[in-house]
Amino acid sequence: MATGDTKQAVLMAARSMVQARGYNSLSFRDLATAVGVKSSSIHYHFPTKGDLGAALAHQYTDEFLEYLNQVFYTSKDRRTCIKSYIDVFRATLVRENRMCLGGIMAAEYTDLAAEVQVQVHRFTQLLTDWLVKVLDLEPHDRDPVALRKWAMAIFAAVEGAQLVARGCDDVQVYDHILEAYWVAGPFPAA
Repeated sequence: MATGDTKQAVLMAARSMVQARGYNSLSFRDLATAVGVKSSSIHYHFPTKGDLGAALAHQYTDEFLEYLNQVFYTSKDRRTCIKSYIDVFRATLVRENRMCLGGIMAAEYTDLAAEVQVQVHRFTQLLTDWLVKVLDLEPHDRDPVALRKWAMAIFAAVEGAQLVARGCDDVQVYDHILEAYWVAGPFPAA
């Protein structure tokens, strides 16, 4: 396996493991087995678990934002954008009851290396920035601070709905919570 291929394979295997079992359960030994390389090969690319976690969270955020920005620029419709946003979280649940990488890392925040904590903040900041942009697509009477609070409420509501549904091992719980958000929760009226 080429060096770049190994690095990417490690990142993909690590993402799956973290989304399924959490960051604290991630081990270089398990990754080496999953990828089919020696632990030393993983340490070559990521000298520490913090290096791996930071790279993983950074890549995840970039890929998530790339998708969300594509949705934003092709639809320019607030409801479509928010629906696409919540569908990403649902799709993660459908894949073996997994969690959003940013959310599961945030749940383990105090145990994360400083460089990983920076990436968790980045994830929250950039997704909230995107939601602000979406909410600003239609007229509203909110000042920038209130608009950011609204975006953060949506961010937290969707992450929370995913967590509750995962704990119930039932994606329909997620669907029911999100339906309620459209009616009486933080989502903008149609």
